[in-house]
Amino acid sequence: MWNNYVRLYYEIEGDGAPVVLIPGFAAGRWIWFKQTPELSRDFRVISFDPRGVSASDKPEGPQTITLLADDVAHLLTTLDLESAHIVGASFGGFVAQEFALKYPAMTRKLVLCCTSFGGPNHVVPAAETLQALASTKGLNTEERMRANLLMAFTPEYVRTQVDEVDHIVHLRATNEVPEHIYLSQLQAAMSFNVESRLEEIKSPTLVLSGDADIIVPVQNSRNLASRIPGARLQIIEGGSHTFFIEQAGEFNRIVTEFLTTDDTDN
Repeated sequence: MWNNYVRLYYEIEGDGAPVVLIPGFAAGRWIWFKQTPELSRDFRVISFDPRGVSASDKPEGPQTITLLADDVAHLLTTLDLESAHIVGASFGGFVAQEFALKYPAMTRKLVLCCTSFGGPNHVVPAAETLQALASTKGLNTEERMRANLLMAFTPEYVRTQVDEVDHIVHLRATNEVPEHIYLSQLQAAMSFNVESRLEEIKSPTLVLSGDADIIVPVQNSRNLASRIPGARLQIIEGGSHTFFIEQAGEFNRIVTEFLTTDDTDN
């Protein structure tokens, strides 16, 4: 798909109501490897690499949240879809919020995972976590992934699920993100703030988070849900920042039930 002369890579699996999966910070469609097979049993699952990531083009210039939301809208238009359910995790949750605000008619239901409304009331993680995320040292190496990316998982998962951890590290290391894209996304995340606009979201919304998230502390999800009219909040006990991988079965069940229950907009 081309948008503003940038080629975006996407894939579609399954039939039914369309669901767009928006990946998190410096991640591509690979991050949803435990969602796509399961959700595609009930939905038409659309996953993609954001501009600058993996198989999509890697343009110069700023990566703004608005620009990335525009890309999602263009993707739906390209697929001749008037609307879709929108699922975003972490940084992808920023994009999902902006999309729902800018394109309300295109947003059926909204699922915001391990994310925040940003701004001065965002609850920040520990200083060492911020420093590790801000560094670009060894950016696309497996050593970097083991040192930094795995902050997103619980220690028990890293210790007991060795093969799966190796698989995730390999996926991230082989889906490269250039340094200028990484830093541009980081700047976009730091400047994101939609707290004052959240009451404008009209789509039925589910906010999901793990209570053991050290990257986006769970209080952010509580704050987010309290400001979106009618939003439902669900906290996953023991869930890390990537609880949708560690506890994929529970995550997929909750999301499927939310998107299908009383779903009159299909």
